Amino acid sequence: MSRGRSRIAGALSLLGELLITAGLVLGLFVAYSLWWTNVLADRSAAERGDQVREVWRSAAPAAGPGALDTRDGIGFLHVPAMDDGEVLVKRGTSPEVLNDGVAGYYTEPVKSALPWDKQGNFTLAAHRDGHGAKFHNIHKLRTGDAIVFETRDTWYVYRVYAALQQTSKYNTEVLAPVPRQSGKVVPGRYITLTTCTPVYTSKYRYVVWGELQRTQKVDADRTPPVELG
Repeated sequence: MSRGRSRIAGALSLLGELLITAGLVLGLFVAYSLWWTNVLADRSAAERGDQVREVWRSAAPAAGPGALDTRDGIGFLHVPAMDDGEVLVKRGTSPEVLNDGVAGYYTEPVKSALPWDKQGNFTLAAHRDGHGAKFHNIHKLRTGDAIVFETRDTWYVYRVYAALQQTSKYNTEVLAPVPRQSGKVVPGRYITLTTCTPVYTSKYRYVVWGELQRTQKVDADRTPPVELG
C-alpha cells in the first residue's frame, strides 16, 4: 500500500513540475511574442514615417493636408504624457493597419473627422500591448495634458478634458461628432483616443477626449509647439 502511495505521490510531483515548466514556457513565449511584435511594428512604422516625410518634402507648396492623405499616413501624433514618441497615423482601424505600429483613424462604424475639418471629432485607435503598443500609457493622460497632431503644414494643439477608463467595445457613442459622453453638447473640433483595457486584454475600451485649442503653422525648421517642449 505504501509503495502504491509513493508511486502516486511521485507521479503527482512530476505532473506538478511539468505544469510549472509548461506555465513558464508559455509565459516566456507570450512575453517574447509581445516584445518581438513591438520590434517589428516599430521598425515598419519608422520606415513608413520616413516615407511620409519624404512625400511632404517633395509636395508642391500649395498642396494641403487633405491632398496628402496617402496610404502611408496623414501625419504624426505627439502625446508627451504617454512618452511614446511620434506616432504615425493612417487611415482605418483594422488589425492590418494597427499591427503596423501606428494609430488609425476610424472609417467605421462612425466616420472620423480630420483635424483640418471645420468641426467634428478626430477619432483614433491604437494597440495598448504588442504591435508597437502606441497607446500603452494612455492611463497617464490627465486633464489639461497636450495632444498634438502634426501635418505637413500645420500643428494642431489639443488639450485633454475628459476620460472614460472603461466602456464596452461596442460603445460607438464615444466616437460621435459631438461626444456627449465626454460632456460636450455643441459641435466643435475634438480628438478622441481609444484603446483596449485592461492591459493585455481586449474586453473593454479606454477613451480619452481632447479639444482643439489652437493651430500653429509649420515653419522652415519645423519648430514644434511649446507644448512639446
